[in-house]
Amino acid sequence: MNVITFEEIKSNADIRTYIEKADEALLALGYTEHSFAHVTKVAETAGWLLTELGYDEREAELVRIAGFLHDIGNLVNRSEHSQSGAVMAFRILDRLNMPPHEIAEVVGAIGNHDEGTGVPVNAISAALFLADKSDVRRTRVRNHDISTFDIHDRVNYSVRHSSLTLSDDKTEIALSLTLDTEYSSVSEYFEIFLDRMLLCRKAAEKLGLRFRLVVNEQVLM
Repeated sequence: MNVITFEEIKSNADIRTYIEKADEALLALGYTEHSFAHVTKVAETAGWLLTELGYDEREAELVRIAGFLHDIGNLVNRSEHSQSGAVMAFRILDRLNMPPHEIAEVVGAIGNHDEGTGVPVNAISAALFLADKSDVRRTRVRNHDISTFDIHDRVNYSVRHSSLTLSDDKTEIALSLTLDTEYSSVSEYFEIFLDRMLLCRKAAEKLGLRFRLVVNEQVLM
């Protein structure tokens, strides 16, 4: 069995191709950016979270790996992409000779990262979910014609700043957003992201945390 590192996964040419092609498919469908900027941010945020909460370094490394791989299933189809991605990740990691118990952790996290069917089954999947759903930002919008924005474009474009932070006593995690209401209202944010925020709360609870959503300095959850 091999100790597979995050850096190895990031530099793997096959994996990078799958991520590029998955993002090309989403671009064709009109979705926001899901390429290296997104998956790297998710990986680093999830790793930071487990490290800050005192999990061992290998668990933090595994969640970084899961974060980098989590959206490759979009190559197959946007529908049920978390399950497709889990199967693809299994094949990749098995071929790299990763130990089965580590493959199980990574695959389980990827397979549960979508709010439609996902459940934060363990710490790795919970950290991945929080990191993924907190990546809301203007630079993910690829439609440059504001007049043709759909609701997802408007909501992402309206976010001028976002941050995921832990309280000093590490009992609470907060997603703080600064929304430019010229482009989207707070109600529109909830219209498309309410299910995500409710699962963020469950993911936080899995990590022994309380979840807060703060929009324009107002606590909404």
